[in-house]
Amino acid sequence: MASEPESLTGSRPLSLPGLEAGAVDAHHHVWDLAVRPEPWITGAEMAPINRTFGLVDLAPHAKAAGVTSTVLVQTLPDLAETRDFLALAAEGDLVGAVTGWVDLTSPSVADDLAALREAPGGGFLRAIRHGVQSEEDPAWLCRPDVRRGLAAVADAGLRYELLTIPVQLPAAVDTVAALPDLPFVLDHCSKPVIARDELDPWAAPIRELAARPNVTCKLSGLVTEADWATWDVATLRPYVEVVLSAFGPERVMFGSDWPVCLLASSYAEWVEAAAELTAGLGADERADVFGRTARRVYALD
Repeated sequence: MASEPESLTGSRPLSLPGLEAGAVDAHHHVWDLAVRPEPWITGAEMAPINRTFGLVDLAPHAKAAGVTSTVLVQTLPDLAETRDFLALAAEGDLVGAVTGWVDLTSPSVADDLAALREAPGGGFLRAIRHGVQSEEDPAWLCRPDVRRGLAAVADAGLRYELLTIPVQLPAAVDTVAALPDLPFVLDHCSKPVIARDELDPWAAPIRELAARPNVTCKLSGLVTEADWATWDVATLRPYVEVVLSAFGPERVMFGSDWPVCLLASSYAEWVEAAAELTAGLGADERADVFGRTARRVYALD
């Protein structure tokens, strides 16, 4: 399915039992390139997202999909970005939680977390994330300094989001087991290589990770792991079935990964694909995926 300009055409509000408060988009970004560059947005293929995106751009698409609350997620290893996101969340009603960044390897990680909680909008900080996917060491999560940082995240009463690729899943499994008191959220299903139709070696460690009760998973980021021009629901279904069967709907939450998703689909197209991919679930199970899981995990109520 080729990427198209953002349009509200075809967006249908999600109407599910248990979603009286509205659906939740558990994963999106914003960035202002005039304030700080996004070094990872380079090359002609990234042109569709090589501009500023703000909440004013997201709001109509979220509204059309029945989304009333979102989780705004960091993109840069930058405390200033996190502070800006917290302040942004405090300015309006759409963002219900922020996933920020701190240097997990820093001796000051506990102080850095406390300072973010005390910043304007600090009450919106619910999780921390680091771009582990870009670390060369596949066992980066197992480093003693990283584990100390993760323990500080747990002590602060926050969650940690795992942004990993399949080769890093064994380290993620070990880390989750070592920190049973820290709630973990797996972003983008750990980015299976859908474009090459590879279920293995991704599926087995996903099931190992799901066996740990302190892990939930975001149903997000899949369209950009598939072929951007040709993906369809059938292409994604085997991966979604693994995630739903391993975690159960009560530990899976919908996320748009907007505006990154625009490389492969519009917001509405991904909402509709996710709805079709979960159509075989019961109404209460779909309500978990599209709202209740995220509201519980991120304390959005």
